[in-house]
Amino acid sequence: MPRRKKEKSAKIDQIKKEDPDISKKKVKFEVYGEEMVEKLVKQSGNCGRVYLPPDWVGRRVKIIRID
Repeated sequence: MPRRKKEKSAKIDQIKKEDPDISKKKVKFEVYGEEMVEKLVKQSGNCGRVYLPPDWVGRRVKIIRID
């Protein structure tokens, strides 16, 4: 595992030790919109990427992580 991922994993483990229920906490969002798609985030260098339909270019979107 790369060093950066180990450091991030160690930080997450420390947070979970301080509050064991933190990973179970979720919030509810109510969003109004025109269309919805559900996609998996793909690796893209050091970031994640989600491809959206071309007719969405120039439109506002909201991204919510669900798991």
